[in-house]
Amino acid sequence: MISFPTDTVPALAVQPEFGEQIYRAKNRPPDKPLILMAARLEAFVPWIAPPLGIPWEALAQTYWPGALTIVLPASARVTPAINPQNTGTIGLRIPADSTALTVLQQTGVLATTSANPSGALPLITGEAIHAQFPEVAVLKAPYRGSGQPSTVVTWEPGGWRILRRGAIVV
Repeated sequence: MISFPTDTVPALAVQPEFGEQIYRAKNRPPDKPLILMAARLEAFVPWIAPPLGIPWEALAQTYWPGALTIVLPASARVTPAINPQNTGTIGLRIPADSTALTVLQQTGVLATTSANPSGALPLITGEAIHAQFPEVAVLKAPYRGSGQPSTVVTWEPGGWRILRRGAIVV
């Protein structure tokens, strides 16, 4: 597990096949899937169920990189390690933080969540993250995030529905 700053709150991240590590460390309930972060839109294509028919790319090009998580139908590549209740969906985001993008360019797609125990406020400093999660490699980089979570949207017939209000207005 690693932690790095984003444009919202610092992230905890793992390669997607190791998502259960985040659930254990955070004591995260299984009804809260992890989201995938990447440095480029094309990296998400294998994680999305085809054929889609949802105008997600236009929304992504408007708000990414940025504090918007787009929930789409998931491909079979999304396993219980990142979505324990197998809801058939996956949240995707490209953060607008140079450090996060550098990490994601080097690692590829990562399964992520905020750096905090489940239900607690996000931890903002590397020292606080390390104290709470001593097993996590904390990237020492300045935090410039908004302190608010990303806005989360999903497609319904007729348009986008907000699942969580956050750092941006859609």
